[in-house]
Amino acid sequence: MKSKNEKICNNQSRDCKGAVNLKICDDVKQIYSWLDAQIKLFDTDCSACGKCCDFDSFGHKLFITSPELLYFQQNIVISSGGDEVAGAEKSIKKNICPYLQQGKCTAREFRFAGCRIFFCKGDSEKQNALCEEAIKKFKALCDEYDFPYRYMELSAALNENAK
Repeated sequence: MKSKNEKICNNQSRDCKGAVNLKICDDVKQIYSWLDAQIKLFDTDCSACGKCCDFDSFGHKLFITSPELLYFQQNIVISSGGDEVAGAEKSIKKNICPYLQQGKCTAREFRFAGCRIFFCKGDSEKQNALCEEAIKKFKALCDEYDFPYRYMELSAALNENAK
């Protein structure tokens, strides 16, 4: 049985996969817009200290989904003009996000749901509930486009793609 992507691409150009990827990226952007609107209701404040980007010292791990990784990879290259200025293929060393530079996120516009949802002094119950809702949306997006769903730790995802 052919996947939805194969059916869409049947007898079409090689750019079909790219077109499907663009649709997925558009949907991820919509999910992020929805998330940002939900987060505004949290009544919390980010001091942009960068502590949460040092995963070990803050005591947590950042997990991402496969559509988020696709969105990130597509956009981080675009934002850097095709060069690795922003470091699209950076790997994680010492469990610190490689996009944290001089205490600031250099990938803020394209950051993952976990980065958007987590606040050092936030209500963990609200954060967890919103995270679960976001995961459902990413899973549904994968089902819609027959895109493989993966939920992976950021360091594993970036290190795997940097090879």
